Amino acid sequence: MNRIDLLCKAIREADHIIIGAGSGLSTAAGIDYAGDDFRREFAPWIERYGITDLYTSSFYPFETEEERWAYWAKHIWFSRYRTGATELYKELYRTFPTAFVVTTNVDGQFELAGFPKERIFATQGDYRWFQPASGTPKTLIDNREWVMCALPTIKDCRIPTEMIPTMPDGTPVSMNLRVDETFVEDFHWHQQARRYTDFVQQASQGNLLLLEFGIGYNTPGIIRLPFEQMAQRFPHTTLVRFNRDNPEPYIQDLPRFTAFTEDISTIFNKL
Repeated sequence: MNRIDLLCKAIREADHIIIGAGSGLSTAAGIDYAGDDFRREFAPWIERYGITDLYTSSFYPFETEEERWAYWAKHIWFSRYRTGATELYKELYRTFPTAFVVTTNVDGQFELAGFPKERIFATQGDYRWFQPASGTPKTLIDNREWVMCALPTIKDCRIPTEMIPTMPDGTPVSMNLRVDETFVEDFHWHQQARRYTDFVQQASQGNLLLLEFGIGYNTPGIIRLPFEQMAQRFPHTTLVRFNRDNPEPYIQDLPRFTAFTEDISTIFNKL
């Protein structure tokens, strides 16, 4: 309760709030990439290919494009379109509607929950978008219609050849996910990067509250370590970390730091 009181005080005094989010937040929201829902929906793929979770199966070397895109149609639907906005993300929006969001998550939950697009910087991409497989040109296309059309055509973990997605010019597509140097950072990505940088610069002059949710050590240089550096550098900045497994700071003796290992929903219910 002492930590909750500190959090409430930081929220009341904050001039600006930045939410930093990793995969642990979506797990807490009920989006489990290796749980019962995964095992039920991907039972044919588990039996045929021996996949164990959505992350590692993203790199499975399917022999044919028909197999690969059948899997991805299911993967995108499961991760991006199946659930809609989860209650935890909606609660975040109700509580912090003016916060700026920086996230490594690619499931679109912040946008679905109501956060304005111009205040979301999704650094690693979004399941919603296809990009040119070559990485050029720097254009993206919405894949929702394709997913909904492809799903009913899946048979024996394959889709018909004519359902394999392509760019409008007929060239191959890939997912707009940062896995290698072909990741497309389009105009919107760069625009949001600038907006985030500008927001940080403005917020550094006042009382800034950094709320970090579920970020471990897979990509700590994107949000976790920069948040600690801001908490150390900016004199009126408070960092509150929600992390079940890795609450400890890398930078020791942060002047305003609080960590919660408890369930995120439980903390919000007590606010």
